[in-house]
Amino acid sequence: MAIPITIYQLLESSVVESARIEYKKAWNPQAVLHTLCAFANDIDNWGGGYIVIGLSEISGQPILPPSGLPTESLDSTMKELLQISKLIKPEYLPICEPVTYEGKNLLLIWAPGGYDRPYDCPESLSKNAGRSSYIRKMSNTIKASRKDVQELHDIGSNIPYDDRLNLEAEPDDLKINLIRSFLTETNSALLANLENRSLKEVSLDMRILDGPPENLKPLNVGLMFFNYNPEKYFRYTWIEVVYIPNPTGTGMIERTFKGPLNEQLVQALQYIENSFIAEKIIKIEDKAESIRVFNYPFNAVEELLTNAVFHKSYQIPEPVVVRITPQKIVITSFPGPEKSITNEDIKHGTLMGRRYRNRRIGDFLKELRLVEGRNTGIPTVANALQLNGSPPAKFQTDEDRSFFEVTLQIHPTFESKQTHESAPAEQRKRKRRTRAEMEQDILLLLSNNRELSTNEVAKRLGYRSISSTLSEVVSDMIQRQLIEYSQPEQITSPKQTIKLKNNSSTT
Repeated sequence: MAIPITIYQLLESSVVESARIEYKKAWNPQAVLHTLCAFANDIDNWGGGYIVIGLSEISGQPILPPSGLPTESLDSTMKELLQISKLIKPEYLPICEPVTYEGKNLLLIWAPGGYDRPYDCPESLSKNAGRSSYIRKMSNTIKASRKDVQELHDIGSNIPYDDRLNLEAEPDDLKINLIRSFLTETNSALLANLENRSLKEVSLDMRILDGPPENLKPLNVGLMFFNYNPEKYFRYTWIEVVYIPNPTGTGMIERTFKGPLNEQLVQALQYIENSFIAEKIIKIEDKAESIRVFNYPFNAVEELLTNAVFHKSYQIPEPVVVRITPQKIVITSFPGPEKSITNEDIKHGTLMGRRYRNRRIGDFLKELRLVEGRNTGIPTVANALQLNGSPPAKFQTDEDRSFFEVTLQIHPTFESKQTHESAPAEQRKRKRRTRAEMEQDILLLLSNNRELSTNEVAKRLGYRSISSTLSEVVSDMIQRQLIEYSQPEQITSPKQTIKLKNNSSTT
């Protein structure tokens, strides 16, 4: 089984939160054993974590360049890792592989959250050592208290729904084309030998397939991302966007976005951005600079809709609903926030949940860069609204936390009753780029920046991820020799970038 993330992604991007990575300058079997046990217990449902051997750290951040490990020690260290892993009870085995970074040998260990919590291990490697459970607190491994152990028992009896086996599905219900697309977009190490491996092997490596060898079953999260019709297994798993132009409902427009979670989310966001996000450029008298405002800052809408898809319960047969009127956007999902978030927290918009409802959905969305880190969503929304001069978001739920509703009010300058005689304004809807416009924008970007990855190009063009149209335009520009790969001999390299061809210029 291979590790689904490369050492480059782990060290050079924010795909994995720093609290989920432990760095060790040298092999320390006792410390590694305790950290493995802590990641296996995964008390906050983060999805486990990673240990990098051969790399020092300061305050949780890696010190580069790495010191590395001697080549002759790699094999013996991996054998010792296997031996100490067998000390963890119930049975638990991490995944380990030697990697090279900046010319140095490292050991990368993947320790996913286990199913049979609580796990315990010896407190030391001496002969008659006592046993304890270990957990992660922030970026530290600590011994679990009696209360923590009880909590682990409770968690173990309630595995997150997205991480459970789906007994109604079969391995072939996971579609290799969707898996290939995901691995390509995330530059996964699993992409290297994809064509030479079976669907079962790849799915096991991605932990979207599990169970006894004679009766393997897809996990729910696998069907949510890698099946074309997840609503077949989880009723009403889609996003509804409803435009209500007046209270009577006359002229109402309703669109439903289905398919894999990431695709329906991206498509719904593109529809909202192209159809309902408007901009005004206001010229202020006696001022050289104009003021640019939006009826709704799109990154606030994007964050709230993504959070709704991430945090809703897929056991409740209700879609995520976006209702748009001339005055506001309302996003509703089911159920509401967990009980650890107080009513006062909701009132003030400080929703800092300790535990994720869908830890695996979060992992996949994060790899696709559709979400950022833990508890960053609401602060991002608040900041976007403030910068745009929009009213604060309003959050609502009921006593039973049966639903969660977020309301964004339209920016005051867009209210139909207001006039701006002293401040002439130009209002325009955002328009989707044509292929020719996209090509010119890419050429301009590369003329100002010598080399960019395709992900960076997408981000700078204002896209959340690499769209199929962008991929086609880039491929066409390479064929026409307007641009070229910086590493043409390693097209799938995680460090691959594109740049202008020597004879190219921008118009």
